[in-house]
Amino acid sequence: MDNNRNFFITIALSVVILTAWQVLYMNPRIEAQKEAARIEAEREEVKRPDKTAINPSIPQPEAQPIGNNVPAGDASASQASRIKIDTPKLSGSINLAGGRIDDLILKDYRVTVEADSDKITLLEPVSGAEGFFAEVGFTGAGKKTNYPNADTTWQAPANAVLTPTSPVTLTYSNGSGLDYSRTISIDDNYLFTIKDEVANNTGGAVAMSNYGRITRLQAPQIAGFFILHEGLIGVTGEKGLREIDYDDLVDDKEVKPGKSSDGWLGFTDKYWAVALVPQQGTSFQPRYSWFDDEGGRFQSDYLADQFVVQPGATKSVETLVFAGAKQVSVIDGYEESRGIRQFELMIDWGMFHFITKPLFYVIDWLFKLLGNFGLAILGTTVLVKIVFFPLANKSYASMARMKVVQPAMLEIREKYADDKMKQQQAMMELYKKEKINPVAGCWPILIQIPVFFALYKVLFVTIEMRHAPFFGWIQDLAAPDPTSIFNLFGLLPYDVPAFLLIGVWPLLMGITMFLQMRMNPTPPDPTQAMIFTWMPVVFTFMLATFPAGLVIYWAWNNFLSIIQQGVIMKRNGAKIELWDNLRGLLKKKPKQPAE
Repeated sequence: MDNNRNFFITIALSVVILTAWQVLYMNPRIEAQKEAARIEAEREEVKRPDKTAINPSIPQPEAQPIGNNVPAGDASASQASRIKIDTPKLSGSINLAGGRIDDLILKDYRVTVEADSDKITLLEPVSGAEGFFAEVGFTGAGKKTNYPNADTTWQAPANAVLTPTSPVTLTYSNGSGLDYSRTISIDDNYLFTIKDEVANNTGGAVAMSNYGRITRLQAPQIAGFFILHEGLIGVTGEKGLREIDYDDLVDDKEVKPGKSSDGWLGFTDKYWAVALVPQQGTSFQPRYSWFDDEGGRFQSDYLADQFVVQPGATKSVETLVFAGAKQVSVIDGYEESRGIRQFELMIDWGMFHFITKPLFYVIDWLFKLLGNFGLAILGTTVLVKIVFFPLANKSYASMARMKVVQPAMLEIREKYADDKMKQQQAMMELYKKEKINPVAGCWPILIQIPVFFALYKVLFVTIEMRHAPFFGWIQDLAAPDPTSIFNLFGLLPYDVPAFLLIGVWPLLMGITMFLQMRMNPTPPDPTQAMIFTWMPVVFTFMLATFPAGLVIYWAWNNFLSIIQQGVIMKRNGAKIELWDNLRGLLKKKPKQPAE
């Protein structure tokens, strides 16, 4: 049994991986597909009522927090009531009714890898099927004072177009001496800056509060994987990061963290996000809500503390709105340049972000050097091998020496067959004399697992990997290999079920895993030998559903490990069992004599 200790450790780790994959990957995936089908069926059966008919009034903060009604909005409004948005990365418009950002398309991203696929629509007016918008405004206690809110129609210059070089200024006068000016600017990426100025010409002090909200009429179809959060999100107050799932919020109705003077809040999808950044240094109350009215809607909002504008004075408030793709460099750049606390957490790096994020930076650096993310993954594998080479080298060398001293180990077992205590003592003395670590063989596997899962996370959550091609048939490293051996990789004119999509790269991974295992002696126990034989097959089917980039990494890593292990075994005088094992598979087994 001692001979196979490392083998049993390998089997145990493999079982853990297989179980985790089934419970944490496949089961949520199946449930997510069922839920998506249910939502689609309900959408066909129940037509959403016209949101433009909903009462647009906004209650005052003393009575009830902002945002308990959806404002009026019309997707079919004329262009005269909208300001066009045209930037290198965004197109769309701003609705002058409420000054809402509710029409936004991402120019650089399409729904599928097809060149003529529709571009991603991020924000939609409330009268659309999937209404989603961001809005800022003012509210207060004065019943006779009109504050610019969801009902307000702002005035804009004729033919105004919002671009990175041409901000747009909107104006509104409440008719009672309060004059508002709103300047909206945007950068080359995805950040809107909204600067509101209010001039008090009433002759008396006026108190008010500014608010911001992001409203989503329905939960989108989400990936449904345990390693990724999609839903409401924010970093505020002492607790910091809050991640709230859609279904949890439907149950809880409202999540109201403590007040904060910095941070951000909004919604995050797998690759896109919309977030509000209140004026930093000003106290505000964040809130995440579900409103069960006219079909239901989700909302992330904040209400700032009340401020007073003295007669003849002007008060200004600045709010940032992020709406776009979660590009790592862009998100990190905003955190640094605009001082947004932990804005990097908009991307779900997970609890092991100290491994995941550096790994992304390595892959991204190699991509800029090599021009292909697939090559970058191969290069990253080599760098990881170099970093862990001393440990892996020591491990493989110890394994090789174990093979060399096999005769001595067998002699000890025979000599102390009836005394297990002396047998173990003699074994330990042999290990010490030969400088052998009996559990060293598991280290190459152990050090590979964290990197494997970190790479999986990078491929799964980062938009840089989305639709990133390799070569040939791999046009999306974040998606599984689309080929299958069961239709001869597309040569036969029929599709195969998803569970039979065993493509070229999963097969290469399985072959390299098989060869690596065959470098060691076949276990004498029949059960062990069977597991030894079928494990590469099981892993081939399992990894066929994983992102192609991950399978490419695993296959390449196996190939490098075979070379490394072979060189070390030869250097230490250990026999490489690969060729004998392969020849043994081809030999006919002798027939058992009939009883």
